[in-house]
Amino acid sequence: MATMELPLVVGVDGSDPSLAAVDWAVDEAGRHGLPLRLVHASLWERYEGRVPSFARERPPGEVLAQHIVASAAERARQRGPGTEVSVDVLPDDPVSALLAAGHEAWALVMGSRGRGELAGLLLGSVGLGVSARAMCPVVVVRGGERNLRGAYGRVVVGVGDLPHSLGAVRFAFREAGARGAILHAVRAWRTPAPGHAAGRPTDDGTSAHEERASAGLAEALTQAVQEHPDVDVRRTPVEGPAHKVLLEAAADADLVVVGALRRHGHSGLQLGRVAHTLLHHAECP
Repeated sequence: MATMELPLVVGVDGSDPSLAAVDWAVDEAGRHGLPLRLVHASLWERYEGRVPSFARERPPGEVLAQHIVASAAERARQRGPGTEVSVDVLPDDPVSALLAAGHEAWALVMGSRGRGELAGLLLGSVGLGVSARAMCPVVVVRGGERNLRGAYGRVVVGVGDLPHSLGAVRFAFREAGARGAILHAVRAWRTPAPGHAAGRPTDDGTSAHEERASAGLAEALTQAVQEHPDVDVRRTPVEGPAHKVLLEAAADADLVVVGALRRHGHSGLQLGRVAHTLLHHAECP
């Protein structure tokens, strides 16, 4: 019996960023042979009331919701004629609807901000809320035209401490393989401030810190390298704060991948500084 592929789920609301997310997701679905599910969350019934069965006209909220998903579906089918596309209008708020959809999704895709949010926002409330809580990979589509169309042939993955990095590493290898792209694995390291003993500064040497970063990179990548022998991997330990190092690396990348912290027994936002910074400022998805 054949197994069904989980869909790539895209949050759509009719805004320009969400349409960019649809375009990106169609290309992504094509690379991986995935069905595409377009989801729009609407609470129009809550605010407009239920329509009597004898009413001849549909309420404006329902009309708008159906127009949004139909337009997004038409756009997706024109861009990827061979991609299976389905649509859903869910009676919920956007964050809750996408989190629920993420339980049966290959990944969640969304634009950097949505309808009604200020144009100057770097990341909208939906993108932040979903990225912080989803239990599947999340892609926030942002960046320049070259980054969005994959012109650089380069995927960047930030490699932190094990085991938190393993999921991000596996996802990044899968993406690089599907794209035929170089995988640039980056691990940031810092030289501690000089200490003093008996009034004299002590120096542990930067080479030792760089060597430890290189060893951490090798350990985190070992299994994925074996599973994806055709992926061209570049390993780079870089001195500096991780969020700044990865922002610079992402500028000429098609995708930057980092892990999200998940602490058992903790609720609320659990992104960490690196992921939070990239979601707001990265120049690529």
